Amino acid sequence: MSEHELIRGCLRGSAQCQRDLYERFAGKMYAVCLRYARNREDAADILQEGFLKVFTKLDQFQFQGSFEGWVRRVMVNTALRAYQKQRFEFEQTGYERLPEMPIDPDAMALLSEAELLNLVRQLPDGYRAVFNLVAIEGYSHAEAATLLGIQESTSRSQLTKARRQLEVEVEKLERIQVTS
Repeated sequence: MSEHELIRGCLRGSAQCQRDLYERFAGKMYAVCLRYARNREDAADILQEGFLKVFTKLDQFQFQGSFEGWVRRVMVNTALRAYQKQRFEFEQTGYERLPEMPIDPDAMALLSEAELLNLVRQLPDGYRAVFNLVAIEGYSHAEAATLLGIQESTSRSQLTKARRQLEVEVEKLERIQVTS
């Protein structure tokens, strides 16, 4: 069944089409949710809430552009709303005064996708949200700031801190691998 037929079936209320649409996109969207969530349980909750929104707002999809992109945007917005309730954008973690040390520019390339995802999930909520929006999803700092309800300068600062924290954690992993 084509994507358009599937969407139209969902709009008609077909449970089978809804199930098929969920199965078609759940894996990819779960990966998106994992990047924003603190843990797998939170990611699963975001995924479920996101799909509820997809199905209730499906009539707003205009069949222009990528449907997967539209679903991704719903998931990202759902994840952001979940964490905006907790308002962690000004968290202090001790990484604000990291010493400057050279980091191997190829260090990130040596990590597996799972290792990198785990490091991103360990970032403080505000850092993780900005990192995902700007570095992974491709939003501008102005767009990220609007979505998160923060200043553009805060977005820039949190991205810098997120990258620095990731670099430090990658360096630690490299040291562990070298000594093992």
